[in-house]
Amino acid sequence: MTTSPPRPGRRPGAPRRPGRPAVAAATAVLTSLALLTACAGPPKGKGGGVSDVHLSASTPAARGEIDSFTWALYAEPPTLDYTVAFDYPQNTVLSNVCESLMRWTPELTTEPGLARKATNPDPLTWVYDLRPGVRFHDGRTMTADDVVFSLGRQTDPDNAAAWAQVFRNVAAVTKTGPLQVTVKLKRPDSQFPQYMATAAGVVASKAGVQAAGKNYGTAGGLACTGPFTLGTWAKGQSIELDRFDGYWGRKAQSKKAVFRILTDPSARTNAMLSGEVDGGYLIPTESYARLRDSRVGTLWFGEGLSTVNVNITDMKGPLGDVRVRRALSLALDRQGFVKAGLGGAGTVTNSLTTRAAWLGAPERTLKTAFDGLPPTGQDLAKAKALIQEAGATGKTLTVATSSIGQDVSLLATAVQAAGTRIGLDIRLKTIAPNAFTALFTDPQAREGIDMFPLTYYDSITDPLDLLSNFKTGAYMNFAGYSDKGYDRLVDQASAAYAAGPRAEIEAKLQRHAAEHLLWIPVAEWPTALFQNKRITGAPTTIAYMYYPWAADVGAAQ
Repeated sequence: MTTSPPRPGRRPGAPRRPGRPAVAAATAVLTSLALLTACAGPPKGKGGGVSDVHLSASTPAARGEIDSFTWALYAEPPTLDYTVAFDYPQNTVLSNVCESLMRWTPELTTEPGLARKATNPDPLTWVYDLRPGVRFHDGRTMTADDVVFSLGRQTDPDNAAAWAQVFRNVAAVTKTGPLQVTVKLKRPDSQFPQYMATAAGVVASKAGVQAAGKNYGTAGGLACTGPFTLGTWAKGQSIELDRFDGYWGRKAQSKKAVFRILTDPSARTNAMLSGEVDGGYLIPTESYARLRDSRVGTLWFGEGLSTVNVNITDMKGPLGDVRVRRALSLALDRQGFVKAGLGGAGTVTNSLTTRAAWLGAPERTLKTAFDGLPPTGQDLAKAKALIQEAGATGKTLTVATSSIGQDVSLLATAVQAAGTRIGLDIRLKTIAPNAFTALFTDPQAREGIDMFPLTYYDSITDPLDLLSNFKTGAYMNFAGYSDKGYDRLVDQASAAYAAGPRAEIEAKLQRHAAEHLLWIPVAEWPTALFQNKRITGAPTTIAYMYYPWAADVGAAQ
């Protein structure tokens, strides 16, 4: 998955393999996150932003059940079909209805999900033993046939699946027992088992999906297994989820979860302050201070594994010259953007990947990955010289913008200001919040656009999640970048199951992406969450994209 739209995927260290003690793994990760935050976490905000930002792993556990709670969404999902769930609105809802073979926890570790066990008998084989007696929302019981069918939909070209890249090394997915599925790989793939905790690993009822036909994801149920079923979907207004009392795991604390679609940032904030909605993720940055200082609830921050970037979508024009990209990077006022666009809750960066994604990597590997990257400070004189050297003075570039939030609109404005100061003609193209997600799924939506603000979250705890986007033909390689040497490194990193050797290769990829400015990195940004005093329990980390977080939300008193 991933601007405030896709941060596709977006992990501290390698995920836990089945059988490793979950508590120990979670404790180690949280300890590492705490140490990392002390070194590189968000700075204290100034002016209208927040101050004393601390990252929390979760909010206090619910004390009891509630009848319902209401949650704010900044845009309506175009569909809830799991094969194209590659953005915030879709996954925020879908993670509570559909479940995957593995599960990403609030501690950002991986544990068994619908598969009770995953084993790796050889580098080309993954065996998933399924939980018995798991019921779908349509009343049927999960079998290996449903898993084979569900994973197969990800590679069906008719579905235009956003997760198809995850399956690029899969040779076959077969039923090897009533409750066992075996995945055979073409080559070793360290990423595939990690992605089975994302929407790529979702299992739905074969009969249910087939019965829905082309309406699957937009009308009727989703035929999944999660703690909530899809209830009433009032287009343009709200989506209701109803508690599934036949759930195989711990039942949800709330009988109903209602998602209100509020595209206007001010309207979302006012709804939280008035109690019209009980909470939400992706809080408008301009509202951090209002919500923090209000007495109606608490503003929380958690590890987002997220970087804010300028996504380069077209290298056929002036941006095809790396000197132009370097000039824009040198002219960009990152610190000003963090203060105004992120409400002070961010850290200027020259890295496309977050430091948290590298937890567990040796110090020498971290030095290779981060030392000597292009500077983050402004140098207008050097930037102007690069534009003149490239013969790009007066050239026109178009940046997409949206009222979706200041993290988008103010970054687009900052890019325009930077380009104008060094001799470029930067024009803004405004896109409606509900249409912004199309930039990630529809090539026609990107026509005439050279770049757009992108907040990218890692969907697994591995820097390759982001760095693989620049491989030739990758789903989010919108600009069509291609380098055979880079492709070879991606393949080598993917094939390395051992975290240490893989990180060494990833460090080389990081340096290549930074030196060529394939995207322009701007800032690291934590996840923001607001809950009023009535509810509690939602996780603060980016795990909410694939973890059934709404099931944890219940009474605060």
